[in-house]
Amino acid sequence: MKCRLTNRQELRQEGNVLVSRDSGLAFTLLEVVIAITIFFIAVFTILDLTSQCLRSARALQHTTVTASSLAAELSLTNKLTEGFESGDFEDLHPGYTWAREISMVGSNGLFRVDFTVLATGKKPRIESEMSILFYRPDSLAASVQRVGGGRR
Repeated sequence: MKCRLTNRQELRQEGNVLVSRDSGLAFTLLEVVIAITIFFIAVFTILDLTSQCLRSARALQHTTVTASSLAAELSLTNKLTEGFESGDFEDLHPGYTWAREISMVGSNGLFRVDFTVLATGKKPRIESEMSILFYRPDSLAASVQRVGGGRR
């Protein structure tokens, strides 16, 4: 019997049957298990990153209203006058109102500003409160003239 060997095939005889074995043309079980493990590690890493991105995007959609934006706006002014002001956030944060009270702490141009943000609805509740100090020496002359030389 003549057999021609191609592609590194080996023929051996087991009993009356010739058995061929292809060496180097197939993966071993260990190689397949390692490849599947690496594949699933990569897939689960990508799923975890996607989940974290979705969680972060969801957190960005639910904004909380704080008094810090009011403080930032007031910090841009050069002069402060004592008194009480209130308003709402209009379309930026519907359903929320704010109030601030400005009072002079000393005679050197130091002002205390108390901010309050309220959530309006069936039960109005305080959403955020903040007290900060501003040093505005230019405001001192206006406050002294208006109050008549003393603290209001």
